[in-house]
Amino acid sequence: MFSRIFGKPKQETNALATLDKLNETLEMLEKKEKVLIKKAAAEVEKAKEFTRAKNKRAAIQCLKRKRLYEQQVEQLGNFQLRIHDQMIMLEGAKATTETVDALRTGASAMKAMQKATNIDDVDKTMDEINEQTENMKQIQEALSAPIGAAADFDEDELEAELEELEGAELEEQLLQPATTAPAAPVHAPAGPQRNRPTPKRTAEEDELAALQAEMAL
Repeated sequence: MFSRIFGKPKQETNALATLDKLNETLEMLEKKEKVLIKKAAAEVEKAKEFTRAKNKRAAIQCLKRKRLYEQQVEQLGNFQLRIHDQMIMLEGAKATTETVDALRTGASAMKAMQKATNIDDVDKTMDEINEQTENMKQIQEALSAPIGAAADFDEDELEAELEELEGAELEEQLLQPATTAPAAPVHAPAGPQRNRPTPKRTAEEDELAALQAEMAL
């Protein structure tokens, strides 16, 4: 059961072992490549020495061995490319297998959940919830219904009486005479009164005052 849900551990172990083997082979080829490169470089130095010694034949033999080493280095490079390609393909296949196993696990879990949750049970549960909701609504309506003397009042009569009151109030407002707002009185500024200068009287006013004084005598 666990191997079906979570994948096959044996196949995963084989893939990991193969990748480890390929890595070991790759490291071995890299080491051989470095050794051959050093040997080729050494043959070049020997050829230079034989050339300085005027030993042309020995120098040519060194160059031939150098080319053989270079051919082996190129061959090892091709081997490394093939191993890299094999590792990339194997890692991609491993990722694909893990993805498929994960999807298979999710599908199995979803199937198990669907089996545990029957559609008939869901409908039954929803019916029970609706019934409980309706019962609670009826209980709340029963609790909010008026009792005692308030239960005998007729709602239609109360609404008609309220309309009559509103109509009477509106008619009273319309019959009231329109009034204007009284003018605001002008108040003199507070504070001590200062002595205002007496305006100068004209000559005619002086003569009138003199005549009034004479008549008073």
